Order: sequence, then C-alpha cells, then structure tokens
Amino acid sequence: MLRFLNIVAILALIGSAVYAYSIKYQTSFQAEQILKMKHEIKAERDAIAVLRAEWSFLTRPERLQQLSDRYLDLQQLSVGQIVAASAIPDKAARVDSIGQRLNSLGLDGSTSAAASGSENAPTTPKGTGRKR
Repeated sequence: MLRFLNIVAILALIGSAVYAYSIKYQTSFQAEQILKMKHEIKAERDAIAVLRAEWSFLTRPERLQQLSDRYLDLQQLSVGQIVAASAIPDKAARVDSIGQRLNSLGLDGSTSAAASGSENAPTTPKGTGRKR
C-alpha cells in the first residue's frame, strides 16, 4: 500500500511539473506574440506617417496650380460670372412620389379614417414604435 502511494505521489509531482512548464512556455510564447504585434503596429504607424507626408507633398497648392494650368483648360473668372446670393434659387421642396402615387390610387389612408367614423384617427399603423 505504501509503495502504491509513493508511485501516485511521484506521478502527481511529475504531472504538476509538466503542467507548470507548459504554462511557463505558453506565457513565454504569448509574450513573444505581444512583442511581435507591437513591432508590427509600430511599422504600420511609421508607414501611415510616410503616406501622410507623401500626401501633403503631392497636394501642395503650387504643385496643383502647375498641374491645373498644364492639363485643365480653365479660363479666368470674369466679373459677370459672380452673382448675388439672392439670385440663387431656393431649394426645391421634397416630393414624395410614392405618397403621390398612393393618393392617385386612393390608398392614402384617409378612407380608412373616414370609414372608422373618427376624423382624428391616426393614419400610421400601431405597434411600429420602439419598445423600451
């Protein structure tokens, strides 16, 4: 019986040692992965900084002016092209083409309110609101 308990204790000791080493190596691996990701993030941030610098270099106003003079056939702005703000037309009213189509078919919902006998009946279906 004593021999059996000794063997069980030794197996438990070996099992706990294997478990401890596996945890140690897993944490080492995860730490290496975190460090690798930090280096990748730093490289991506550096690449973004280079791209932003290149974009600001390419969109300089003097460079764009030269390119527009070379490739676009733009004319000088004349005084006759400038108008007062009051000459600009107002924004057109929004047209509900689906609602107009329903009205022309007689499906606008006003007949259902008249049929129910209540003039102030809601025209929207119930139960469409949000539940809180």
